[in-house]
Amino acid sequence: MIRIASVSLTVLALAACSPAENTAAPAGGIEPAANTGAAATPGAVERPIRIVGSSTVFPFTTAVAESFGARTQFATPVVESTGTGGGMRLFCQGVGGENADITGASRRMTASEFEMCQANGVTDIVELPIGYDGIVIANVNTGPELDLNRGQLWRALAAQVPAEDCTMIDNPNRNWSDIDPSLPDLRIEVFGPPPTSGTRDAFVELGLEAGAEEVHAETGCEIPEMAMARVREDGAWIDAGENDNAIVQTLANTPSAYGVFGYSFLAQNSDRLQAARVEGQDATFDAISSGDYPISRSLFVYVKRQHVGLVPGIEAFLAEFTSDDAWGEYGYLADRGLIPLHEGERRDVADRAANLRVMDGAPE
Repeated sequence: MIRIASVSLTVLALAACSPAENTAAPAGGIEPAANTGAAATPGAVERPIRIVGSSTVFPFTTAVAESFGARTQFATPVVESTGTGGGMRLFCQGVGGENADITGASRRMTASEFEMCQANGVTDIVELPIGYDGIVIANVNTGPELDLNRGQLWRALAAQVPAEDCTMIDNPNRNWSDIDPSLPDLRIEVFGPPPTSGTRDAFVELGLEAGAEEVHAETGCEIPEMAMARVREDGAWIDAGENDNAIVQTLANTPSAYGVFGYSFLAQNSDRLQAARVEGQDATFDAISSGDYPISRSLFVYVKRQHVGLVPGIEAFLAEFTSDDAWGEYGYLADRGLIPLHEGERRDVADRAANLRVMDGAPE
């Protein structure tokens, strides 16, 4: 009903202020949503929507951009994979035609990023959760299966771990079996996202910091907060850039290695990759959707409301993104590995997108 109302309003708005040749969508397409607020912003620019941000969200924003470009009279948006942190910096640079309109994030915007936006005049931000994702630890499916808890994961990847007397020492574990004889007798070699990545942030918080808490509970050793989050730099962990597809290809060429990336890349490569069990849970669609898989997180899109009316098509793009055809249970984004929000959540977020409701303060 929201989409039908938006389309009806759009016909009136376009008839009032658009050239005749732009008053209708192509046959079979969707019409742009109604403009929320006053007439076109002075200094409006004629360019495609520019989207930056997370490499995990990139396949989803790209799919919506391609569908949007094919089904409306607007140009196909330009989508760049810059990483969550890099996308936030670009998004928060300022308001105006030279700045990004939308950014994807594989974790929630931080309070410091919100403050950076505010300081640069980006004051009206619409936050849209778009679905769920799990962070997997995967290897080629011809290699050994990995079944571990987060404490073992932290012992494998932390820069420092507690010795028997609880003093913190440089991580001495070279093979997985050094941590527990039940784990593979293979050198610890994990390719993962760099510090600018939201996937890295979420992996550290949900995987490593939670694992450090497990080790604390097991040993009684006090673990400094910095040591909980610090990843080793001796070659056991390798920053592999913002391109998760490159990690997938590296695993194909390095059968003894593991990779850390989002579930969607596992789903797209299930013929050659397998994921580790974590805390006894397989990284499956259902386990991530329910939250049973312990390294699960939400994915987000952030929209600069001040660019509505400045850059053509933003509202129509959001209408496409929040349509059942796109993010619904059987939508084309689910085919690409996005785990949909639950139905009630989708209704709430679609209403937020249609009304362009802005964040009322910094995220907690």
